[in-house]
Amino acid sequence: MFKRNESNPMAGHADTVIALGVRVEGDFTSKGDVVIDGEVTGTVHTDASLRVGESARIQADVSALSAMVAGEIHGNIRVADRLDLMESSRVHGDIEAQTLSMAPGAVVNGRVSMGAMEAQPADEVEGEE
Repeated sequence: MFKRNESNPMAGHADTVIALGVRVEGDFTSKGDVVIDGEVTGTVHTDASLRVGESARIQADVSALSAMVAGEIHGNIRVADRLDLMESSRVHGDIEAQTLSMAPGAVVNGRVSMGAMEAQPADEVEGEE
């Protein structure tokens, strides 16, 4: 699935693994590192790192401290720190991340927001002239 890379802190450790052939439906929340190689429908949230394997198919909004994506996500992604999109990744949704790394071949169909994000009330954005 992934080439072994000793400099990658997400390469070997995971508190929760959703393996190939496993399907999860509903709201999924974790405080630790998560690896998804199977299918998830609903929402995914972790306070730590998320690794989405090449075989993963996710139909959910996703939030994590950091993430590495090699599979397919249909939903919005919000990452507090760094998001790495591998060459096999397919994202159909909006991305918010402090830092974004995108390999050649990665596909994003959506809006991308990077850096420090400040929320602005909707009426200020639409109502000001």
